[in-house]
Amino acid sequence: MTLQDFLGIDLPVIQAPMAGVQGSALAVAVSNAGGLGSLPCAMLTPEALRAELQALTAQTQRPYNVNFFCHTPPAPDAAREAKWRAALAPYYAEFGIAPPAAAGGGRAPFSPEFADLIAEFKPPVVSFHFGLPSADLLQRVKSWGAKVLSSATTLAEARWLEANGADAIIAQGLEAGGHRGLFLTDDLTTQLGTLALLPQVVRAVRVPVIAAGGIADAAGVKAALALGAAGVQVGTSYLLCPEATTTALHRAALKSPRAEHTALTNLITGRPARGMYNRLMRELGPLSEAPPAFPLATAALGPLKAAAEALGRDDFSTLWSGQNASGCRELPAAEVTRRLAGA
Repeated sequence: MTLQDFLGIDLPVIQAPMAGVQGSALAVAVSNAGGLGSLPCAMLTPEALRAELQALTAQTQRPYNVNFFCHTPPAPDAAREAKWRAALAPYYAEFGIAPPAAAGGGRAPFSPEFADLIAEFKPPVVSFHFGLPSADLLQRVKSWGAKVLSSATTLAEARWLEANGADAIIAQGLEAGGHRGLFLTDDLTTQLGTLALLPQVVRAVRVPVIAAGGIADAAGVKAALALGAAGVQVGTSYLLCPEATTTALHRAALKSPRAEHTALTNLITGRPARGMYNRLMRELGPLSEAPPAFPLATAALGPLKAAAEALGRDDFSTLWSGQNASGCRELPAAEVTRRLAGA
């Protein structure tokens, strides 16, 4: 089955939900162009989510996706927090600022409260990262006819998602920007590239499979479809669109040779995610045992990020990007979508 038939869209392209660099405007533009626009919800308060959904549904009658995280919030660990702040202490001293008084994450998992809120809007597609919510919450989402998508980074995760109720699986290759969707293991040696993962997942499951990671142009889309994908999910190529809220520093980095060098890092949030190399990754090493569990690493980093960015520096910034930023163009999201589909 094609993605168009499965989701009722015109083009086999899903815009990846990208928390922190977009709101409803990008999702609206992609949906109206015939793809599936996505709204990332993990960093939104209930009030902000309601406002974004109202804006989205007022501007498109086409299918759209809302995306949530499914992590289990960790218990605060004083020892780990102290270790993390000790690692950051030289930077606090350099910038002449004090570390924040309290730890916090700023990223909430899907919950009954969120389910109640989105039930008012009945989004046609709901996607999840880091697995799936509890069976009762999943059934609640499906009760209004929503299609449920979730990311798999291994064959085991793909099989688990199919067995536990996912209607389609996003095969997230190692090339993809942002957070890895891994949830059955923390072992990064299990992570495969898109061209290796995709055909294996297609053979292993019966539900539609969507390719993600390293896809930046129509040729990449065609290759994914040839390997059995129903469609593709693309994020990085939308980061320079005017509808995205990507910061000036992030945009400048994407347009520079720095976009050629990305790495998986847990320094930003405590969970592996792919972004452009910056000072923090260079000096502490992109993967470290110092940060507390996701998403608690973000709080101690916040003041440093703000201080550096005020000076025009991205030393501690979130610069998510996939390994293939060649599709990044300062073009309207509708045009990016059509170009990806070869339309």
